[in-house]
Amino acid sequence: MSAEFTGERVIPGQVDVDLWNEHLSRYAFAARLSRRKRVLDVGCGAGYGSAELANTASTVTGIDISEDAVAYAAQHYVRPNLQFQHAGAAELPFPDGSFDLVVAFEVIEHLTDWPKLIKEARRVLSPGGQFVVSTPNKAYYAESRRLSGPNPFHEHEFEFDEFRLALEEHFPHTLLFTENHSDSIVFRPVANGGTPAADVRLEGEPAQVDEAHFFIAVCAGQLMTGAPAFLYVPSAANVLRERERHIQRLEGELATKDGWLRESQEKHATLVELHDQQTAELKDRNAWAMDLNQQLQEAGNRITALQAELETEQAAATETVAAYEKEIKRVNAEQDAALAWGKTKETELLRTQAELATCVELLDKAEKTVEERTLWAQSLDAEIVALRQQLDAVRGSRWMRLGRSIGVGPKVQ
Repeated sequence: MSAEFTGERVIPGQVDVDLWNEHLSRYAFAARLSRRKRVLDVGCGAGYGSAELANTASTVTGIDISEDAVAYAAQHYVRPNLQFQHAGAAELPFPDGSFDLVVAFEVIEHLTDWPKLIKEARRVLSPGGQFVVSTPNKAYYAESRRLSGPNPFHEHEFEFDEFRLALEEHFPHTLLFTENHSDSIVFRPVANGGTPAADVRLEGEPAQVDEAHFFIAVCAGQLMTGAPAFLYVPSAANVLRERERHIQRLEGELATKDGWLRESQEKHATLVELHDQQTAELKDRNAWAMDLNQQLQEAGNRITALQAELETEQAAATETVAAYEKEIKRVNAEQDAALAWGKTKETELLRTQAELATCVELLDKAEKTVEERTLWAQSLDAEIVALRQQLDAVRGSRWMRLGRSIGVGPKVQ
């Protein structure tokens, strides 16, 4: 199984030499304390550190939250006294007092609930057991990553006093160390084929915690004796040779950058020429813009005047409209009155027409009566004439004359 370095865990062969030595040296530091002990490596990652501890420990158990990391470690590091297990750092799946040494290198800053790691480490340690833990110096780490930004895998980073106080809350006996990359001059015997013993001479002032790259602590519930300094000299630690190679790489990069610089200077000259042309064009455009601005200002003044005139005309128009509306209301009122009068007159006219019709009817009746009476009168006149004729006849008859003479008969006037 293969693994890829993402920045969260160190993968052998996929990181630069300095980073590799930085991580491996911590396990070399802890290996002095792991002889014939039951060891727990919390956050074992790819398993290289657990394998280093297994060289001196009686048993080593490496745990990690990543199943892929555990599978990689089990495949690449096989020892009879070494096993790997999938587990989290905040809840260790082991009984109390199961280990004599617990190590947790560059793990605590990755945890949200980091105090539980310290508490759990104390729980699974035997009475005389030790807890070795490391973490980056927050101040130095922030400065070294000012360009690339914070580490996205870190949940909580520590300053020295916070780190010390957090450990001392559970471990009354805590020895703190600083870890730094330091230049040194190494004298190694040529004839000795094994790893030679070494005498170390450290000069200078005591460790400066503010300038430390990393903090590492050895914690215990019981009193510990001695806190010797530890110097790790990796196989690739020939600093002068590394510096020479680095200088060669820098010289090659410098030559490349010189070429880039020449190209940049040529581009810069072209850009300067373009800049001068654009400056001249900009000057002309500025003059045109100033003239246009003057025109705009005059137009603005004219618009202001027109707006004032428009406001005056609008006020006059408003008054005229108000007068028109008043007159229209008056005319409408007169029209309404005229309509009402017309309706009244129309009613009266209809009533008069009805009366005239009645009069005409009565007149027709009267005329018929007059005609009838005229005819009756004419018939009376005819009767009168006939009666007169009869009367005259009677008067002239001899019988009437004889009766008058003897006084007999009616008296006819």
